[in-house]
Amino acid sequence: MVAVHAPALDGLARNPALPTPLLLRLLAFDGGGDGPPRHAMHRPGLPESAVAVILAHPNPWARIDYAKSQLADPAQRARLVDDPSPRVRAALAYGPQWGGLRAPAAPLSDDVCARLLDDPDPSVRTALLDSPHLAPSFVASLTAHRDPAARRSAARAWEKLSPDERSALLADPDPEVRRAAALEESRRDAHLTAELLRDPESAAEALRHGLLHRADAERCVAERTHLAALAENPSLPAYLVERLAVDPDEDVRLAVSLRPELDETRRMAIDFTVGDLYGGEDVQWVREGLADPEVLRRAATSAHPLLRRTAALSPHLPPDLLLLLARVEDEVVENCLALHHPDTPEEVLMRVYARLGGTFSAWMAEAHPRFPREGLAARYADHPDGHYRRLAVRDPAATPTLIERLSHDTTVWTRQEAAGDPRLPLHRLIEALHIPELASSAAGNPALPEDEMAAVLDRAGVPA
Repeated sequence: MVAVHAPALDGLARNPALPTPLLLRLLAFDGGGDGPPRHAMHRPGLPESAVAVILAHPNPWARIDYAKSQLADPAQRARLVDDPSPRVRAALAYGPQWGGLRAPAAPLSDDVCARLLDDPDPSVRTALLDSPHLAPSFVASLTAHRDPAARRSAARAWEKLSPDERSALLADPDPEVRRAAALEESRRDAHLTAELLRDPESAAEALRHGLLHRADAERCVAERTHLAALAENPSLPAYLVERLAVDPDEDVRLAVSLRPELDETRRMAIDFTVGDLYGGEDVQWVREGLADPEVLRRAATSAHPLLRRTAALSPHLPPDLLLLLARVEDEVVENCLALHHPDTPEEVLMRVYARLGGTFSAWMAEAHPRFPREGLAARYADHPDGHYRRLAVRDPAATPTLIERLSHDTTVWTRQEAAGDPRLPLHRLIEALHIPELASSAAGNPALPEDEMAAVLDRAGVPA
């Protein structure tokens, strides 16, 4: 019998029909030092018996993978707070990666975060303070923490702090904490902005956001000091905005064109250039308003590509703005809509699928709630491009005969798609388990009989 290759274990770890006894057997496997397949730790709704195996696993990589799981309950992950490995505790402290249509991970409790912040290993403390998942209430609670890095992080919650807490941070004995606090308070204090301008490490950020004395603004324009940052400053006098709108530096003109107070006529009168692949991530006032209907309407209806691209990042676009952006002939807008909006029209999804291909298109076809399914077999089963033939497998009307035919397709991704489909005839499914490039997909097929799942573990050397 041909040996089942390691990819079969990865597929089995993803298989939603894997019985708990076989899951426990797989989780206990050390994998020659690599730990169990990571998908075994990233399954939704793991039973308590499986969580217990992971938490006690002798290989720290298993525990690290679970600490990073987007699907794990925060209270379950929090049980790793006393793990003997600082790498595991650091993974817990930072938390899962997330993006696109996925919701942010639920934060750990404040008590658990406080324990991680007092961890004896500095990498754990750093990971926690860098985490995007911290509750604002916890960040705001750090103003009196003994660690200067924690107090510096507290400045990120400036608007939630009391006047006394702000004053304490502004007078903190640590210069980095004072700088972080001053940069926040400078938005309303021109004197602080003037002081920060004398510090090379804070000058650019102070020019971008700080309240400016007219004389300081004029001097910075005359000296051409961080002009692209200055061009974003909300307090920049109008006559200096007009001067920078015709600056010889195209980065400066582009920054001026993004200012929120400009009306559409004035904005589009500026001579700016935007690259075809330039995203809208730096249009801060739009990013901060991705849930604000007024901000979204201003940005989505603008002729400025970067405002439209940033608006397309919002999952909160109302139907009329979504359709408006879907008709914009801008590939970046379409990509952003496909990644971030659950109601993106089918025709946009299909254009993005055709254009990007690869892993992103596979994810979109699998996970996007609006990606079409009905009729795909009739449209694409005989398409000359295998990238499209794989879509035929997603049609609920596809027959077992068609699925088996596609499992022999000339394009490997199409073969893999068919090998993972429950309609694949059993004889071909068993055969696919022993074909290296199909083994993972076949092992992940929920129609795989339990005895065959056990045989995969046996042949891979997973102890009973």
